[in-house]
Formats: sequence, C-alpha cells, structure tokens
Amino acid sequence: MDSVVSKLSEIEHAATAIVAEAKLKKASLEKVMQEKRNSFDADLDAKTNAQIAEIHADLEAKMSSILKSQETKNTNVLSALEQDYEQNHSHYAKAILSHMTEV
Repeated sequence: MDSVVSKLSEIEHAATAIVAEAKLKKASLEKVMQEKRNSFDADLDAKTNAQIAEIHADLEAKMSSILKSQETKNTNVLSALEQDYEQNHSHYAKAILSHMTEV
C-alpha cells in the first residue's frame, strides 16, 4: 500500500513540476507574442504614417496646381473685363443714361 501511495505522490510531484514548467513556458510565450504584436503595431503605424504623409503631399501639390490654374483664369477674366470696359465704357455710360432718362 505504501508503494502505491509513494507512486501516487511521485506522480503528483511530477505533474506539479510539469504544470509549473508549462506556466513558465506560457508566460515566456506570452511575452514573445506581445513583443511581436508591439513590433507589428509599430511597423504598421510607421507604414500608415508614411502613406498618410505621401497622400498629404500629393494632395498639397494638386491643390497648389489647381489654385495656380484658378489664379491664371481669374487674371485672364479680369483682364478681359478691363479691356471690354476700356473699349466700351462710353457705350455703357450712354446706355445707362438712356435707360435712366426713359423712365
């Protein structure tokens, strides 16, 4: 009977040792996995920030190009209006005066 109890005690000690070792391995693996997650997250953040910066720079360049184009168009329209006024201001003044005196 003592030998059975002794064997059971040995088995229990061996099982306890196995469980303790498994807990240590689990903690070690959890630490490694967390480090890998942190590294992945940092890499992903860096790549995302680089893409955002690239998109932002591209949009800034496009917006600058559009603004320059609009400025050129506005300058051309203003020049055309000024030229039209210089050529036709007498006609416009006469038309306004004629309209005012009709009433």
